This record gives sequence, C-alpha cells and structure tokens, in this order.
Amino acid sequence: MFEAEVELEKRSNFGPLLLVIALLATIVGLVGYVFMQSRQHLAPAEATQVVSSLLHAQGPAYVQFHGGMVVASVNERPTDPHYKLLEKGGLVKIGKQQGRATPIIVTAVAQKEFQAIPEFRQSKDKDNTDIYFVPLAQRKLDKIVSLTMKSPNVAQVEYTWKWEPNKIGEMFDASGSLVKSFNTWDRATLIQKYGVNFYHAEPTAVTVTLVRSDKGWQVATE
Repeated sequence: MFEAEVELEKRSNFGPLLLVIALLATIVGLVGYVFMQSRQHLAPAEATQVVSSLLHAQGPAYVQFHGGMVVASVNERPTDPHYKLLEKGGLVKIGKQQGRATPIIVTAVAQKEFQAIPEFRQSKDKDNTDIYFVPLAQRKLDKIVSLTMKSPNVAQVEYTWKWEPNKIGEMFDASGSLVKSFNTWDRATLIQKYGVNFYHAEPTAVTVTLVRSDKGWQVATE
C-alpha cells in the first residue's frame, strides 16, 4: 500500500515536469522558426548588391571605331557622324582620302584618356586597322525604392538607376554642345548607333523579381 502511494506521488510530480519540458520545447521551436524566417527575408543591403551586380553585367555604353587607313564599308564609313564627333572632341584627326582609304589618326590626348578607362580595349582588325572599343558610361544604382517579399524565397525589388559617364562619355552626351552642333539626322544616327545618350537624364525606374536559391538571391530567369 505504501509503495503504491509513493509510485502515485512520483507520477503526479513527473506530470508537471513534462508540461514544463514541452512548453520549453515549443518556445525554442518557435524562436528557431522565427529566426529561420527572418534569415529567408531579403535584406536591403543584399538587394543593393544583387541589383548593382545586375547593372554591371549589362555592360557599359560605348563607341567603337577604327584607326589607321580606314576603307569605307557597308557597316562603317569615315564620313559617319561618330568620326566627326570624335574629331570635334579632339580625339581623332581625319585626313584627306587617299585612294579608297581615309587616314584616321588617334591623337595622343585620346590615347591617354582611353588608357584611363578600365574596360577600354584596342585590337587589330584583319585589314590592319586598329579597332577601338571605348566605354562611355556605366549604369549605376541610384536607390532601392521598395522591397516586397512575395514569399520566403521570392522578392520584388523596385529600384532606380542612372548613367555615370566618364570624360569621353561627357562628349557623347546628347544634351551637350558637341552633339547639339550636328543636324537632326546625324544626332538621331549618333543616338541609335554610336553611343550618344542623355547621360544626365532623370534616373530610370525598374522592377525586378529575385529568387532565393542555394547560391543566394538571384534575378528570376522566368
């Protein structure tokens, strides 16, 4: 009889202990769940990094031209307006046509300015002329306007970006004096084909969807 009472008392004391343990486990689980959910949300700093990488991957605005004895072709002629713009900017000198070829001499000032641009490239073409690839401006993040979580692994980011022109890019600004000195037709051609743009226009608004994968947050491909 005594032993039964002792066993009953043990069970009555063990019951509240189980309740306490179960309550603690619930609290710990809830805290862990909240913590994991918070880690799944896209932080503004990470959104900034992803969007900045996206803009950089789009590459710079640029102008490409030839130097040396340039022969007119279907794709490019020494009389095209970008050569005239380069000459007005003091970057090239256009000589008198010699037979089928026209001398395009890249000035020492231009060579110095080009070399200061990180993504500038110069190579030889099959006709022995030099090909100049000259970046004019980079897309830069202006600000993150809003960040909306559609689900723990999907976020919608609205941001604005603007151009950041270099010294050569300033010459190719559509609102600048050099470009304005051309007629309407040539200005349109410069904008459509040769890197001229309104580089000091208001920032452009864009909305992009980001998804969270095992590699972190990335731009949705669909």
